[in-house]
Amino acid sequence: MRVLVGGGTGFIGTALSQLLNARGHEVTLVSRQPGPGRITWDELAASGLPSCDAAVNLAGENILNPLRRWNETFQKEVLRSRLETTQLLAKAITKAPQPPKAWVLVTGVAYYQPSLTAEYDEDSPGGDFDFFSNLVTKWEAAARLPGDSTRQVVVRSGILTHALEANHVHGVLNGVAPSSATNAEFAQALGAALGHRAFIPVPSTIVQAVFGRERAIMLLEGQNVIPRRTLATGYQYSFPELGAALKEIVA
Repeated sequence: MRVLVGGGTGFIGTALSQLLNARGHEVTLVSRQPGPGRITWDELAASGLPSCDAAVNLAGENILNPLRRWNETFQKEVLRSRLETTQLLAKAITKAPQPPKAWVLVTGVAYYQPSLTAEYDEDSPGGDFDFFSNLVTKWEAAARLPGDSTRQVVVRSGILTHALEANHVHGVLNGVAPSSATNAEFAQALGAALGHRAFIPVPSTIVQAVFGRERAIMLLEGQNVIPRRTLATGYQYSFPELGAALKEIVA
């Protein structure tokens, strides 16, 4: 396929582009800077969607940038960087003479409310209790297309190529592993993979001081999210368990 990737120069976008190329797909990036194999957002706005079979949007300001204070100015940048790029791509798809077959937006599990007891799947309610959940709601709404000529998929973090290539996949997918872990369990598993003791915990007051109370929730609390619909589509995880995944990474 010919795949257009918005925000494809970032950490996840670079990995996705390499994976797509390895699987035989042709990738064009949408970026703020021009270059080979790229178009700019301004060019997209002026000239419309280039010919492609699928479009993906990964663009957005890094929410957890520790060098940026969590204030109203940065919050507006976080919101604008996601909504404007998504709206621009959705508008270009709608106006395209030959729209792509698939349109995939990657958002996040911040849609669901942090909880120590609740378990969430793709049909669980959310999106209305804090800045980040409202961000995901607005973000996903900005991506919606009229009609059904283009298959639309929202991945709340992860599994990108599956959403692009599997023609039977529609709607929301939780792109998370089928086994969840707390931060303490993650630290213990990482220590085991490295052959070290678990790491010394960082006091919550320090995390809140660096990231601000609202962003710190993402690191200190979190959600137990289950990929029910993802598994039902036939997606198979290479590393469904945390321990095996970490051992592969550090090997």
